[in-house]
Amino acid sequence: MSSNYQPLSTSDAHEEAHLFQNERRERHVVFAIDEDEEEDDRPLRQYADDESISQSTNHSIGGGRIGPPLRSTISSREAEFDLDSDELDNTPLVANGSPRRHGDNSMPRFQGLMHSSRQSTEIPLATVADHSFLSEDASSADALKMLSQGTGGMLESIANMANSILGAGIIGLPYAIREAGLVFGIILLVSLCAVTDWTIRLIVINAKLSGRNSYIGVMDQAFGPAGRAAISFFQFAFAFGGMCAFGIIIGDTIPHVIRAAIPGIQPNSFLSLVTNRSFIVVLCTVCVSYPLSLYRDISKLARASGLALVGMLIIVLSVVIEGEHVTEDLKGDPSQRYTFIGSEVFQAIGVISFAFVCHHNSLLIYGSLNTPTLDRFAAVTHVSTAISLVFCLLLGLAGFLVFTDKTQGNILNNFAANDTLINVARFCFGMNMFTTLPLELFVCREVIEQYFFEHEEFDHHRHIISTTIILFGAMLLSLVTCDLGVMLEITGGVSATALAFIFPALCFIRLSRDTPWTSRSKIAAAACASFGAIVLVLSVFLTLQKAWSGDHSEKVCT
Repeated sequence: MSSNYQPLSTSDAHEEAHLFQNERRERHVVFAIDEDEEEDDRPLRQYADDESISQSTNHSIGGGRIGPPLRSTISSREAEFDLDSDELDNTPLVANGSPRRHGDNSMPRFQGLMHSSRQSTEIPLATVADHSFLSEDASSADALKMLSQGTGGMLESIANMANSILGAGIIGLPYAIREAGLVFGIILLVSLCAVTDWTIRLIVINAKLSGRNSYIGVMDQAFGPAGRAAISFFQFAFAFGGMCAFGIIIGDTIPHVIRAAIPGIQPNSFLSLVTNRSFIVVLCTVCVSYPLSLYRDISKLARASGLALVGMLIIVLSVVIEGEHVTEDLKGDPSQRYTFIGSEVFQAIGVISFAFVCHHNSLLIYGSLNTPTLDRFAAVTHVSTAISLVFCLLLGLAGFLVFTDKTQGNILNNFAANDTLINVARFCFGMNMFTTLPLELFVCREVIEQYFFEHEEFDHHRHIISTTIILFGAMLLSLVTCDLGVMLEITGGVSATALAFIFPALCFIRLSRDTPWTSRSKIAAAACASFGAIVLVLSVFLTLQKAWSGDHSEKVCT
């Protein structure tokens, strides 16, 4: 055998090695890449290599078989999450010359109060490649930096989140304390505020675990089509219930303001029509809310919605100041003030949950930070929920301690019709509803578009038809009932508990499979989901039972 061996010359050895490597490349290599290839193609090559590694079970070197890579050499999702700095890094994108696309789009920015709060994060954002809004001499790197840079500091993000929490639901908190009792009502407010603080941050953690940037995307990643359908249904229910509540509020506030502004209106005169509740609801819906709702770009309402926090501050101060000057015939029974626990605790949880829910905005607020990290977002959440809790306690206690057993679902209805300061609060509240109602309709419409017509082009006729059906359906319900308390109980009990307590916890449990069940985070998530499910079932059952049995005081629409 050794006698047949002939040494190869240097040129023959090089030629044989070259042929061997060509044969090896053709037989075993999926993607052939030269070492001097341009750097711009490296992300694509890396993606292709990752795909080929994940799809193949056998690997070869020089015709020999080797096993798959060791498990310890592959970073797990949780390990990548722990090592993630949480900071946006667009260096690879700038080097590649192409910004994020649909599958990897950057987080939409939360600019201005309520701006972009209803934008769909599933829709591709405008990118540098479009060149439709960039000057000709703007470099792609500078443009991408401009687009990806956060526009909100800590204070702006705190204001955005506080504005999301301090919505129309705050007006029903005195009613919630009446249902739960003074002591237990305070305990519920503080406890649910703490749980809300935790679940808001939990949604961002779920987004990082799933690699998605929207609430719907997280549910889709965790539970598939069933999760997408569930979150779509409850988001629609929450927004539609909010629209009904806002219609009731318009009917409760605007007629009182008109009567105060024109005191000489006779009951049977033509001008008395403008003080009729049903007429005002229809007029405001057709002439104000409907045209605003037809906008496709909801950011056009951002400036008007920027007055929301100011209006809420006026409402809280008005109730606190005027509560001491209410006549005795309007006040409630003083003996009902200092109760420990009421008989309608679960309904109260629904009302409080409706007030605190802002989870659909959490990822948008997170992305609006200049440096979006979990620590900074946690600070924003803590401060925002603390500020909201202070306002909620002020309004809830100031309203309940005065009116006790007479406290209504809309605390402003407990005051006299000719109270000047309260009428100012009514006016601010009613005006706020004009822009808030179209915002909620935008959510309903986007849920329908994304779920049923995700892969279809925009259709103008479908846009008008869906807007009309949703808006006037909510208007009809607000004409049928004027009991804001029942509407808040049902909407909060059904959808708010699911969005705030059940889904964030279930997603975390599903996405953190490797975390042992004995860990504190897993136990807390399971307890939160169980609590939300119990509240959802019982609050809806008890609210409907109360409405059908007629064992509550009848609310007369005026």
